[in-house]
Amino acid sequence: MLNWDAIFFENPEWFWAILLLPLLGYWMYAKRDKQQPSVKISSVQWLKENQTWLPKLRPILYVLRLASLAFMIVAIARPRTVDVSSKISGMEGIDIIMAADISTSMLAQDFKPNRLEALKKVASDFVERRKSDRIGIVIYAGESYTKTPLTSDRGLVINAIQSMDFASSIDDGTAIGMGIATAVNRLKDSEAESKVIILLTDGVNNTGLIDPITATEIAKQSGVKIYSIGIGTRGKAMSPAALLPNGQIQYRMMDVEIDEELMKYISEETGGRYYRATDVKVLEEIYDEIDDLEKTELEEETFYDYEEKFRFFLLIGVILLGIELILKFNLFRSFV
Repeated sequence: MLNWDAIFFENPEWFWAILLLPLLGYWMYAKRDKQQPSVKISSVQWLKENQTWLPKLRPILYVLRLASLAFMIVAIARPRTVDVSSKISGMEGIDIIMAADISTSMLAQDFKPNRLEALKKVASDFVERRKSDRIGIVIYAGESYTKTPLTSDRGLVINAIQSMDFASSIDDGTAIGMGIATAVNRLKDSEAESKVIILLTDGVNNTGLIDPITATEIAKQSGVKIYSIGIGTRGKAMSPAALLPNGQIQYRMMDVEIDEELMKYISEETGGRYYRATDVKVLEEIYDEIDDLEKTELEEETFYDYEEKFRFFLLIGVILLGIELILKFNLFRSFV
């Protein structure tokens, strides 16, 4: 069974020849009397009495001839199908560690519903687009730890992102140096051509055993590029202020303080860039830009498997021609 949707013609110009078939049919019909033998007789009365239905069917020979030519023209037009497949080779994936601040200030409501939830969505979308890279997750507050090591399992990474919670299980605070150091530690044995940290914070380094400047130097020596993002509106934001006895968080308007000078220094020293995300849309644009800047280089080979389909049309054409010849020299030979 032919799949007509998948067929294309290598030599479609031959279809112009089909326009000649009506002219050929007219010519054969006009010359029909000259193509048949004639006999002069004194009377045709006996012929009328013995007339059969065969002469009336003789035009079927012309139909068979024209149909045979039409199928042969289609065969010459070379119908074929193609199966296209591709093979990715020479893949140079990028190893990326996303180091996210999960201190209680990430619950500030200048992003809807809060900074942390906005980050989860944007970061998950980013991971979904990185088809060929290994990605890991480091979280930090007053201390830091690896939530997910480098992996190409995007589902695992997204689940890790979605399960991130504010620092209820680790000391609160903002240990930027610790976050960088843990991320670099995860990348130090990487053999990837490009090693990247996406560092996100909404505050000022105020704790931790490793100074951010020292951590930046370690990253630089390890060939790790850091894209840093300061998340938070400019001015004041409704931010966590206290934890009530019933476990609820009390909010009040507070100044948004981000050490942008430090973040710029970290990125410039390692060859990355610093961004300020003041709302969800800007955060999405930042991740889109990082996605464009850190493209994975792939070599894709495309293979075309052609399957010729002209044999079907040629066979039909030959069969019709054969039927015409059999009828012409057998059934229609018996009358004048």
